[in-house]
Amino acid sequence: MEYNLADLFESVVDVVPGRAALLYVDHPGTGAERALTYAELDTAANRLAHHLIDHGVKPGEHLGLHLYNGVEYLQTVLACLKARIVPVNVNYRYIEGELVYLYRDADLAALVFDAEFGDRVAAALPRAPKLRHLVRVGDAPPGAAGPDAMPFAAAEASGSPERGFPERSADDLFIIYTGGTTGLPKGVMWRQEDLFFSGLGGGAPTGEPVTRPQEVAERVAAGGDGITFFPTPPLMHGTSTLTAFICFHFGQRLVIHRKFAPEEVLRTIAKEKVTSVSLVGDAMLRPLIDALNGPLRGTDLSSLFSVSSSGAIMSETVRAQFAALAPNVLLLNNFGSSESGFNGTATDDSGPDKGFRLRVNPRTQVVDPATREPVGAGEVGRIAQRGHVPLGYYNDPKKTDETFFRRGDERWVLLGDMATVDEEGIVTVLGRGSQCINTGGEKVYPEEVEQALKSHPDVYDALVAGVPDERWGNRVAAVVQLRDGAGTVDLSALQTHCRSHLAGYKIPRAVVFTDHIQRSPSGKADYRWARAVTSSRPPRGACT
Repeated sequence: MEYNLADLFESVVDVVPGRAALLYVDHPGTGAERALTYAELDTAANRLAHHLIDHGVKPGEHLGLHLYNGVEYLQTVLACLKARIVPVNVNYRYIEGELVYLYRDADLAALVFDAEFGDRVAAALPRAPKLRHLVRVGDAPPGAAGPDAMPFAAAEASGSPERGFPERSADDLFIIYTGGTTGLPKGVMWRQEDLFFSGLGGGAPTGEPVTRPQEVAERVAAGGDGITFFPTPPLMHGTSTLTAFICFHFGQRLVIHRKFAPEEVLRTIAKEKVTSVSLVGDAMLRPLIDALNGPLRGTDLSSLFSVSSSGAIMSETVRAQFAALAPNVLLLNNFGSSESGFNGTATDDSGPDKGFRLRVNPRTQVVDPATREPVGAGEVGRIAQRGHVPLGYYNDPKKTDETFFRRGDERWVLLGDMATVDEEGIVTVLGRGSQCINTGGEKVYPEEVEQALKSHPDVYDALVAGVPDERWGNRVAAVVQLRDGAGTVDLSALQTHCRSHLAGYKIPRAVVFTDHIQRSPSGKADYRWARAVTSSRPPRGACT
């Protein structure tokens, strides 16, 4: 047995076959649910895996998952891993042109898709010549121009419920496509052993990693149940899928909703005695706070131990608001990426004044991007990680050479995040280098300005971008969504507030107020949208 995700899952199934593995709430509020034990989920995955094999999808070929959250999503991922087919996440917001790019870039041979996306799939299919086998989840809408595809239920029914798969390897691939909010999406190629240790904590994210593959099941057999994980972002984003596997490696129960609905999330936490919730930043935590202050006031959160965020930070202001409502819940700002897995967790004093400060794992350093050597205390560099890192980007050797490197016998990945490190080893994340605003020769990272803006009591959400300026090259501009019922807030008021947190050159020189901040379905910032809005719409308030 190796560190292969299918092997590890099956080893857990064999020791706790009757334990609850998955609870899926189809449409929040309707009461429609589906629950599976570990043995039932394993059998369902076996059936789909054999169907794919029987229909000519070969080991090493790629299958796309163009799906909302559901049993079918995790069943398909497990089926791929069992059959040594490579699962590839597809952003369900993509339209025809974007889908054509991803289908072709990922060399998809098969696709499992939700019926409501059928028209987009049909439009992209003629330009994806390698894509030959399609499975549709759900019924096609009446009159929809969807592609010819096998219904998921029929595909599942056609496959054997037994295992009987060829021997697998720790070298089998798992590909995670990045969100593409700052450029074209890229497929991060992980060996499953590397992903197990960097992205899944080696079977124990908060404890000692296992030393043998068999130890995962041994720990499950020796322990108990009673823990319920609830990843609220879409499974198409790597964070939620990895959370699901962390849960499975503990032999515990996973709860998922089809879509994020704040009030229903809180109802599920109370009803199912959820222990751990994962989300993405303020964009998901703030609506939960609004519900707890409104229609869900008094919701029983006594079972909840932790709320963790990855992909975007929970700001100091929003964390304080949630802590006042749920004082016994541990709030964790985790830092990681599709290219590195987990890097570290924010310190308690992270905020608009001190910045986003991290206690990083021993494999993470801040390095000079030119020399790839560690920087000195206080110097600016880029975050890098060594050891269990991806092999590179699929179909992109140039970007792979820029991002992945070797130092001695170890493989490294160079992330896009700029940072400093102090003498105690605490890393302060400045922001993505690609989003850095150069204004009059000074560098401004949007994330630190956003933190300052969101600490204003009337600001609900904010994104910051650079817009062209004849004198300074670029100036700092913000898109701001105010709270309902906010008082009179203008550029001058926001500038005055920010001056208590930021140096003068970082203060926004223009602001556009909007009814809604556009983010990805998981809550990640869409900086392309922010730049377009701040560049094309006249700002409210004079530039100063």
